[in-house]
Formats: sequence, C-alpha cells, structure tokens
Amino acid sequence: MSKEKRLSDSVADDILTMITIEKRFVHGDKLPNENDLSKELNVSRTTLREAIRVLVTNGVLEIQRGRGTFVKEKDGADSKEFQLLTSARTNAKDLYEMRLIFEPEAAYLAAIRASDMELKRIISLGKQVEEKIKNGEDRTEVEQSFHKSIAKATHNEFMNKLMPVIYQAIDKGVVLSKEKELAVKDTVNDHKMIMEFMEARNAEGARNAMKIHILHAIKALEIE
Repeated sequence: MSKEKRLSDSVADDILTMITIEKRFVHGDKLPNENDLSKELNVSRTTLREAIRVLVTNGVLEIQRGRGTFVKEKDGADSKEFQLLTSARTNAKDLYEMRLIFEPEAAYLAAIRASDMELKRIISLGKQVEEKIKNGEDRTEVEQSFHKSIAKATHNEFMNKLMPVIYQAIDKGVVLSKEKELAVKDTVNDHKMIMEFMEARNAEGARNAMKIHILHAIKALEIE
C-alpha cells in the first residue's frame, strides 16, 4: 500500500469521526469546500479527494453534481468498522480499562515520533482543555482532539482505528468530572504533566503520566 493511499485512509477515518463521533455533520449536511477541509486536515486536495472517494464507496458520503459533497441521508455513516467498535454495550469502567491498555503506549510512541508541528498541536490542545475547565465550559470536543492528536502522532495507522472507543470513554469522563471537583483538579494536573513530558520528548515520562491520568479517572469512577 502506498504512502498516499495510507494517508487517504487516515483522512477518511478523520471525516468519519467528524460525522459519527463529533457530530459536526449529520445526515444531509454538506461538507466544507475542498480548500477549507484540506487545510483543516492538513492534507493535499488530492488526498482529500481520495478519502472522499473511499467514503462514497462505503456509502457514507454522496457527491451531488454542482452542489458538493453531502453526508448520506440514510445509514451511510454506519460502516462495518464503526459498528464493530461501538455496538458493544460497554460501561464506563470497561472503557477506561481500554484506555489504560492503549493510551500510555500511544503517549510513549508520540513523544518519540511526533513531528515538531504535531507536538505543537498537542501542547496547544492541552492548554485549551485547561482553559475550558477554568472557564467552566464544555471541554468534550477539545479533550477528544487532544487525545486524538497524541494517537495520530504515533504514526501508527491502527492506533487511530481505536479512537471511536476512546471518545466514548472521554465523553463519560467529562460528564463524571463535572460532578467531582477532585476529578477536575486531577485532569488539569495530569494534562500539565503529560504535556511537560511530551514537550521534553521524554517517552517514559509521557507513558507514566498518561497512565496516572487514566488511573485517576478509574478511581473516580469506582467511587460512584
């Protein structure tokens, strides 16, 4: 498989995430124009077109001549891959145990492999999470982006396949932490620690910081 092909598949996953997890686009919505979306995803228009073709083939998107690209009205977004990841009835503790297996290693690899630009994005998103918490604003979307940016920085295409499951755990964690002052405080402190180790490219420190972050969340879940 060529590098371009792998990249287009990854971009297709990103667009699918925008539809199925982030809910930025719902059935019948038109996607942003090619220039804007390629800039947001930081890919060429050629790669974006290939990603869109993948999603059209899988029944997620449809191209309407002269109008643009739209999310299909019916069950287009319910791809087999997405169904496999989300159909199981999992509780919050199970989801966090999945995070404990997955994310510390992702942080380890990202600290080693992230480009300078990717590292800058991770730090920026981490700071945005802090600001959202301090201002009492919903941080779900930016928290998802923070963890996704770490997964993408591993440069392992299969890491990104697990992100829909991780998003479910993050959603539950945000709801939980709104009710627990300690959980919110832990999130701020843990994120600072993760960012410091990432910025220093200390892979072992980043792994341990992420593990501590998730263990704090699991502990809070067990209190309920």
